[in-house]
Amino acid sequence: MNDSHDTVRVAPASPGDAGQSPRTDAGVPGATRVEKQHSLPDGEVAQHARLPDQPDVVSEPKQTSGKDQSPRGNNQSQNKQPRKRTSAGRPQEKTRRKEPRRRGKNQSAQQRCYAAIDLGTNNCRLLIAKPTKSGFEVVDAFSRIVRLGEGLGTHNMLTDEAMDRTIAALRICASKMRRRNVVKARVVTTQACRHADNADVFMRRVARETGLELEVLSPEDEARLAVLGCAPLLDRQARRALVFDIGGGSTELVWLDLEDKSASHAPDLLAWASLPVGVVTLADRYDGRTVNRTGYEAMVSEVRSLLHDRPWSDELDAQISDAVEAGDIHLLGTSGTVTTIAGIHLGLKRYDRSKVDGIWVDFADVTAVTDGLSIMNFDERASVPCIGKERADLVLAGCAILEAIQTSWPCKRLRVADRGLREGILITLMREERRNQKRKRRRRRGGRGRRKPGSQTARSPSAGNEQQSGTHE
Repeated sequence: MNDSHDTVRVAPASPGDAGQSPRTDAGVPGATRVEKQHSLPDGEVAQHARLPDQPDVVSEPKQTSGKDQSPRGNNQSQNKQPRKRTSAGRPQEKTRRKEPRRRGKNQSAQQRCYAAIDLGTNNCRLLIAKPTKSGFEVVDAFSRIVRLGEGLGTHNMLTDEAMDRTIAALRICASKMRRRNVVKARVVTTQACRHADNADVFMRRVARETGLELEVLSPEDEARLAVLGCAPLLDRQARRALVFDIGGGSTELVWLDLEDKSASHAPDLLAWASLPVGVVTLADRYDGRTVNRTGYEAMVSEVRSLLHDRPWSDELDAQISDAVEAGDIHLLGTSGTVTTIAGIHLGLKRYDRSKVDGIWVDFADVTAVTDGLSIMNFDERASVPCIGKERADLVLAGCAILEAIQTSWPCKRLRVADRGLREGILITLMREERRNQKRKRRRRRGGRGRRKPGSQTARSPSAGNEQQSGTHE
């Protein structure tokens, strides 16, 4: 559901490039730092994949003479030039093509790829990664604006055109997953399919035409996975943190307790809420192409009224208010809205994830950006770098949601995350696989060295075969 930009440098698919993996973010476990790469926001990710390293080939030296002086015929072997000798006196061997190194069991295990697809109301986004000792390394990615939920706010139905656009993008995702030999994947969809009356028809089409099985994610699971994906960016100096994800059809809010400052302790989830409003649904109601400053203020008021109905206890609300007054909270946003605002604030000519992900932005600067956008017309917004025509009608709706959140719980700074739901899915998939591998190893070790009363000491051939078949799938 996360509506952020994707810009990655594709890592090599060959094990020959294993020594040249991208740098990892300092102090950010579970996330790979991708090298500088420019792309248009929310467009297809340009793939600049390096070919695997070719085996070293040493060509034989050419003869310096213009003609072959040895006579032809049966005595040709007797008239050949003597073979050159090495310094040790042995004949010099002809150079040969080096054979590629065979993959061992451990090496092939490292090449196992995992995939996460986040099909939101606005975007279809894919991330493929392979596990590393410190987390994972992204090897491929894809993002396309599909607007699956276009018009959903008025008639509760997915249109044929929206379904066609989405299935075309999912075919590309499925193709990339096959090419990367993905062994485990999770394909989730969020608010659009939770809300649409014909979601089952769409999901059957997806399975039939792409081979992908969609999973409708609950709002609570969506919030938890988003928090897991961007948890390394939390400021542990604060007492409370609000993580929010402004999507196409809904906005997820999660309050976290950061009182335990130990790095190994995961933050405690205090409360979460899912607002039934996102950039697509809000832009549909207020006509994102023609909305002006007055319409922008009306969107802010609508979202703020939704936030007044707190889905958590009065006691917790009082604790949050105390933390707000003490200046002991911070906001962490993971969505295309906050990454776009950060890119504009930085003056980027083209969106650059490496400069946006993890930065802090003062809310005074956020307000300056949103105020400027709110007085522009559609064409002026479309000409702004990091927005473009595809998002020019949605950006003000996202800014209105952000302003409503910030004015409800004021704080000085916002941290920007170009990560979230997909990263959270990948982390859970890899953790599950590691647990499965540990269980298999324990079962294999458990059968060794133990003898039942009356059993023979030597293992039977069948037992040996079972041990060998216990390797990872």
